[in-house]
Amino acid sequence: MEDKLGSKAVVNIGLIGYGYWGPNLLRNFAELPGVRTVAVADLRPAQLESVSRRYPSIRTTTHFEDLIADESIEAIVVATPVATHFEFGMAALKAGKHLWLEKPMTETSHQAEKLVEEAEKRSLTLFVDHTFIYTGAVRKMGELIKSGDLGKILYYDSTRVNLGLFQRDVNVIADLAVHDFAILDYLLDEHPIAVSASGINHFPGTPENLAYITLFYDSGAIGHTNVSWLAPVKVRKVLVGGSKRMITYDDLEPSEKVRVYDKGISFTDDPKVIHEMRVGYRTGDMWAPKLDGSEALRVAVEHFVECIAKGEPPITDGRLGLRIVEVIEAATSSMRGRGETVRIRRHKSDEPLTYASR
Repeated sequence: MEDKLGSKAVVNIGLIGYGYWGPNLLRNFAELPGVRTVAVADLRPAQLESVSRRYPSIRTTTHFEDLIADESIEAIVVATPVATHFEFGMAALKAGKHLWLEKPMTETSHQAEKLVEEAEKRSLTLFVDHTFIYTGAVRKMGELIKSGDLGKILYYDSTRVNLGLFQRDVNVIADLAVHDFAILDYLLDEHPIAVSASGINHFPGTPENLAYITLFYDSGAIGHTNVSWLAPVKVRKVLVGGSKRMITYDDLEPSEKVRVYDKGISFTDDPKVIHEMRVGYRTGDMWAPKLDGSEALRVAVEHFVECIAKGEPPITDGRLGLRIVEVIEAATSSMRGRGETVRIRRHKSDEPLTYASR
């Protein structure tokens, strides 16, 4: 059901889950013009009381089914443990509602594929919240790569470590490396063909808390990420090497998060200099591009609502979410096989996607 606020259509939202990320989502949706959050569902009465204190006009319930059955709600936002994503997501889609899912999209690629199929069949917007893709830093890196400023991309190397938070339902790959998988998908516009990973669970009965993952690409690029819940300091640093220039991205830097270095190497097989070192080094200036300082989640929320209005697929649509779940599955399988290389399938989700307007 569509209300009107002046001449602007209002999208009615229902939020399922008000835990760690739910308050951030509710704040952004509540502050966005053209959006009305109708109801919030959570199993914990104390969490719902905090919603009512801050947003007295929003209904609360301990039953997610109330949001699914509410015909006034046009879109459902799911911010619950990943084990519930498929159940809640499929219920929302079958009720004809647009869907926002937190990352990772689902527990398995089979579940993700089912959600993609359902959304496409019903021409509904399916958005997966890979928030890093909406940061000014990652978007700027994407611009630089797509413009050719870096040349051919040779490698992506990331360190994403901290002390905790230990998760009960997912391992450190699904919790932390998922960010790098999404960033790589966005930057390279290429799905990896294989993955090799090693990792360990130091505490019986809990998921793996440390992992090293390497991704291989047809283009010759290689991606590597080190993720851990056991580091004494928090590090969020990425290196991207190109044949022309190189980038550092430090998400914890208050300013100059992205720096571009005019550094690189040149290689020759000229027989005249074959007796000399064939690799030459180039060192130039460093510069820090200006970044969009908008909150990434606000950018994502605005994009979700715009996609609903226009009937267009989001940047982080269900197909991207599916690809990321496949990489998580392959990396976890490799890790539990002590580093064996696992190939990643190609499928129809790599094809271009368009939606018809509703």
